[in-house]
Amino acid sequence: MGQPFFKVQELIRRHDVAYLSSNFVLYGDMSRRVMSLVTEMVPHMSVYSVDECFMDLTDVADYMTLCRKLARRVQQCTGIPVSIGIAETMTLAKVAGKYAKQYAGYKGVCAIDTEEKREKALRSFEVGDVWGIGRRLSKKLYYYGVNTATDFCQMSEGRVRRLAGITGVRTWQELKGVACIEFASSHPRQSICTTRSFARPCYEFDALLKYLAVFADSTCGKLRREKERACRLSIFVSSSRFDQENRYAASNEMSLPVATADPSELLPHIRSLLQEIYRPHVPYKQAGVILSDIVTEAYQLSLFDPIDRARQERFLHAVDNIRGRYGRDSLAMAIQGVHEEKAVISSSKYRSRDYTTSLNEVIDIVLPPTKK
Repeated sequence: MGQPFFKVQELIRRHDVAYLSSNFVLYGDMSRRVMSLVTEMVPHMSVYSVDECFMDLTDVADYMTLCRKLARRVQQCTGIPVSIGIAETMTLAKVAGKYAKQYAGYKGVCAIDTEEKREKALRSFEVGDVWGIGRRLSKKLYYYGVNTATDFCQMSEGRVRRLAGITGVRTWQELKGVACIEFASSHPRQSICTTRSFARPCYEFDALLKYLAVFADSTCGKLRREKERACRLSIFVSSSRFDQENRYAASNEMSLPVATADPSELLPHIRSLLQEIYRPHVPYKQAGVILSDIVTEAYQLSLFDPIDRARQERFLHAVDNIRGRYGRDSLAMAIQGVHEEKAVISSSKYRSRDYTTSLNEVIDIVLPPTKK
């Protein structure tokens, strides 16, 4: 559970704790590097989150050797240590992964591949840490004396269904070694978003619109990298949740006429949506853009589309190429403003540099002069 920075400042100062602001650009780039390394060695994989994926090892005989090689490869190429859990179901693999992370003896790879190992692993595994059992359900289970994954497995199916529904039954079966969650090596995302908190309160409509334009640009870039388009647009704005006197939060959404990943095409719609929910004199501290109903770029377009899509695609491809070479801030829509104006968007005073994505922020290495 996270805590606001100001509440732990004294503790940080007393113990000389290092602290950094979020750097989502760096996290995303390192995530792509790790996932590409995984794909090189295990083609059948499914990305679950920015720092987690599932792999299908069904046809791999010596999976322990493969996974140890993979862990070493990722460490060597990115400097990031990874933990790998192996089991017959995805839920048990998550259990194994947690043990691999916690205990150095596993050297980053833990396999639950026998009934004896399964029973031993679940006996000391907190039920609240099981994948698929949320905070609310875990409180209910603890109340009834169900403290470990073993306790949960020993419940009857009927009781699990009454307490946790069909989703809980699937988790219960997965812990018993019965696969209920289908592995999909590639599945379409339901939505993609960019949200940020502001370094200082924002009151003006035009300023909010500018920030939403920045978020739309970032979100569309993510879509284009995956060769995807969105059919639905949503925005939200809110004041600080700690400011109860001025508390306000609102969202708005619409279906797009044509699936797109062009931020300039979204701008008129963002303006209209914001006009409907904007309130003057509110100290806005957070906003975001969400694109959903994701489709592939091969999706059938409207026959009456007034936009020259081929020309648009060439333009966006050129934009992405230039940003890839000179950094993400090398090109921007005029409404986004210059670098100094955009700096207010997030509280990034302590953000690490974008070492891997911006030529302006790469690490400088100065070599000593060679001896003659």
